[in-house]
Amino acid sequence: MKYLMALDAGSGSCRSIIFDIDGKEVGSGSREWLHPTIPEFPGSQVFETHKDWRLICESTGEALEHAGVSPGEIGAVSATSMRFGSVLYDGEGKELWAAPNTDSRSSQQVVDATKKGYFDRVYGITGDGFTLCDLMRWMWVKEHLPEIWKKVRHFTLISDWMLYKLTGKFVSDPSIAPSSGLFDISKRVWSEEIAQLFSIPLEICPVIHESGTVIGEVHAKASKETGLAAGTPVVMGGGDTMAGLIGTGHVEKGGSAVFGGTHWQQTFLSDRPVIDPLCRMRVSPHMVPSLWMFETNAVFIGLTMRWFRDAFCDGEKIVARNMGVDAYYLMEKIAEKAPVGSNGLLALFANLFNTKNWVHGPSAFMGFDVTSPQNFGKKEFIRRIEEDAAFQTLGNFRNIWDAAGFDTPTSQEVVFAGGASKGFLWPQILADVMGARIKVPVVKEATALGAAICAGVGVGLYDSLSSAAKELVAWEKVFDPDPKNHTVYLELYERWQVVYQRALEMVEKGAVEPLWRVAGTYPSLLPGQG
Repeated sequence: MKYLMALDAGSGSCRSIIFDIDGKEVGSGSREWLHPTIPEFPGSQVFETHKDWRLICESTGEALEHAGVSPGEIGAVSATSMRFGSVLYDGEGKELWAAPNTDSRSSQQVVDATKKGYFDRVYGITGDGFTLCDLMRWMWVKEHLPEIWKKVRHFTLISDWMLYKLTGKFVSDPSIAPSSGLFDISKRVWSEEIAQLFSIPLEICPVIHESGTVIGEVHAKASKETGLAAGTPVVMGGGDTMAGLIGTGHVEKGGSAVFGGTHWQQTFLSDRPVIDPLCRMRVSPHMVPSLWMFETNAVFIGLTMRWFRDAFCDGEKIVARNMGVDAYYLMEKIAEKAPVGSNGLLALFANLFNTKNWVHGPSAFMGFDVTSPQNFGKKEFIRRIEEDAAFQTLGNFRNIWDAAGFDTPTSQEVVFAGGASKGFLWPQILADVMGARIKVPVVKEATALGAAICAGVGVGLYDSLSSAAKELVAWEKVFDPDPKNHTVYLELYERWQVVYQRALEMVEKGAVEPLWRVAGTYPSLLPGQG
């Protein structure tokens, strides 16, 4: 047994990554995907199980080829994914309906459940509200697609769906199960109370296993589709952010981490669940059974940088391709020439999290002088996108610490992982804004490493998730904050807060459209501020 494979289904792409038993990435494959809408159902997005499984299978074959590894050398496989997306099945295991976490068609169902007074009870049990949970989407299916709902006999979350495709087993784990809206985070079991409130038969719930438990083997059909050897052990993984915490060594209470991908998550670990009356954070069980994760989320940050690359950086993409480097590297080389604060340019592409009324402000650049292109050009716009992301990170962490009853830390370490951490400028900006040391792990695909560690624990390569995480995680770079820059950024952050609040008010009044809003968001509430 030489290698472990992790399947990772994110919001914007799927990846298959192979690690050796020392936690070193040896090969990977990936495919980007988009989730189409259904015009007659506003807010809808479809997770296309047939097409998306084909893309995952293509990525596994690419990973094996890239690594130069034979299928028989893969000792075990596990999976992780975006949370808050689900698949419904009939009694024969056929996929009937599926949606990703960005589907927001169930606005009316969220409003109805809130008006009935269910929100506080559900938030108290599940650690999250109605904004993204799959339960509200199922209520939509019951109302609008009753012929499909009548056939439903099983459901899984997205990472569980990948395990089902490999093994034929309907399973889940405590880290991703809460995204269904049916899971009791304190007891780590399905909630009978919530199931009764919404008339959901508990019989459709998958069997709960702890992460790192063998749940089956790759069957013959999956072997043919993926290129993995039939009989390869398949191990319970879990939610993307929790897997990322394992992959960055976060297995004890305390400590903070930022995962910068298509969406950004800010996390803090505690040894007890805390429910915030202002709903400024989500609370979920960690893969380590004695811990809970406090989390905030900002959508589309990575996608914003990708948008700018594709819309305005065609030249950099060509040069990067000829040089054999990433276009984002050249974009940061441009942005590093801009001063701290980007000459006063303002940007709104990030948001402060609130699970009760999660509305993303309107996308905007503002405050630039069109008569001064030398001071307001590409370099300032790129840098400002990165500064905007760092500002929401600071604000969301302040909300987490306040909700958890801690004083805002003034000196600490924050782990930064995911695609955004690969750069040299974004981690430094984050350090300067936070006033904290930023540590970047050697393995940037921390989520996939966490899933691979689950696979290794399942087949006995490692004693436990905690011990393996401590042993395998190594640090590539450390970024210390510049005190002068931190002082400047704190002043700019206060200005950003004012503009951000006004932008939300414009959304509330219907003057502008938000970049994104979750199901059931309505104008009577505004997110809490950091």
